[in-house]
Amino acid sequence: MGAHVPEKLQPLETSSQEPIHGASEFLVVSNRLPIDRDSTDTADVGWRRAPGGLVTALAPVMASRDGAWVGWHGAPDEILEPFHHEGMDLIPVPLSSDEVELYYEGFSNSTLWPLYHDVIAPPEFHRTWWDSYRKVNRRFAEAAASAAAKNATVWVQDYQLQLVPRYLRHLRPDLRIGFFNHIPFPPPEIFAQLPWRQAIIDGLLGADLIGFQRPNDTANFLRSARRFLGASVKAQQVHVKERDDSISHIARAEPFPISIDVGRIQELAARPDIIARSKQIREDLGNPKTILLGVDRLDYTKGITHRLKAYGELLDDGVITVEDAALIQVASPSRERVETYRQLREEVEGMVGRINGQFDTIQNTAVRYLHHNYPVEEMVALYLAADVMLVTALRDGMNLVAKEYVAARSDNTGALVLSEFTGAADQLKQALLINPHDIDGLKATIAHAITLPKAESARRMRAMRKQILSHDVQRWSEDFLLALQNEAVRDDR
Repeated sequence: MGAHVPEKLQPLETSSQEPIHGASEFLVVSNRLPIDRDSTDTADVGWRRAPGGLVTALAPVMASRDGAWVGWHGAPDEILEPFHHEGMDLIPVPLSSDEVELYYEGFSNSTLWPLYHDVIAPPEFHRTWWDSYRKVNRRFAEAAASAAAKNATVWVQDYQLQLVPRYLRHLRPDLRIGFFNHIPFPPPEIFAQLPWRQAIIDGLLGADLIGFQRPNDTANFLRSARRFLGASVKAQQVHVKERDDSISHIARAEPFPISIDVGRIQELAARPDIIARSKQIREDLGNPKTILLGVDRLDYTKGITHRLKAYGELLDDGVITVEDAALIQVASPSRERVETYRQLREEVEGMVGRINGQFDTIQNTAVRYLHHNYPVEEMVALYLAADVMLVTALRDGMNLVAKEYVAARSDNTGALVLSEFTGAADQLKQALLINPHDIDGLKATIAHAITLPKAESARRMRAMRKQILSHDVQRWSEDFLLALQNEAVRDDR
């Protein structure tokens, strides 16, 4: 199961020649490129920009800095040459079918994902997965090193690529390297289970600046750096030493809570066709007094079963009735080749079936369950239709759905029930905060949200909207890159 772990990643073999410099002054490195295939005919393959706040935030930076994006294009066993799309240079990194299974589905999503989410599901530790993870991370680093101009800035994204910063520093010590972890970082007591814990910490410390969603995540990382590498940690700085014990550079760890494209959500929420669609949703449900909404990837970290249990018990207790309330649960398909996720889908659909079988009438459905992906326009219509938003995640780096719901409620109506175990809870303190493991507490808070007085609802929503409107995803990227620039200046002194 485990493997012998060196104190640090082994240095890459490098030639004595000056490294080849590319033309890109700014690079983003992520597991996936910011595009999806758009084709109805396999002979005529096109691309479309993928939805998501990260692409929105970084597209202007790309345009102003001769930027390039390094990542996998989504199809295994296919090699593509770099190409240009909508103002961005895209550098595809190929993955084989075996690497998708071992590096992505295996180490990234069956080892790191459950470990970093407080072991809600048991992580698996396999040496073959780790070997593939190292190999793929090196390939990403080599692609970025070849494309980067001298003294370029490289921003590496997320848990799939935690070794890339160290590999990059070996290959191109001239680069300014940032890393952002979009998911939680576990406390050392949990991180200790990982057989390759030292190599992961060392990989991250190749960056000049390491960003996390929450202050707690930052503190967990710094504690792990001290405990597992014996690193010197002062304030939020880690003094990184090489083999000869000389200080190579100083890595800094800070929280940078990510946000959403507020302007885009507000624009959609004001569109007449989307407003009309939200009214149609209410009519299709029989115009209940209260619509409750859950929007999640079908993932065990999201607390969907806890939410359904609480809602079913509220119906059983007679606190709510199927005539007066309806729950819409959107559960987007996720990692369906992974056994844990297949089991979760069966459990969720079984719970929905039991609740509906017990409480449905000819006219009314207790839970409208939707196992689909929806375009953002439909999601905003659902946000407008919903009186109560339920975010009951057991552990979540941020949870942008909570922020999107608040951004869409321009009339300051609605109630947000929000898990305290999400990063969003740090910013949205006026939400109705809950511990999703406390089913009785969750039930009481849902009942309170349904009957929340209009004045209290407006006060809470106004305060949350003020926070989100002043902290959008554009500000997040600007704050991180400015901090990375300042860190590099300090490091040069």
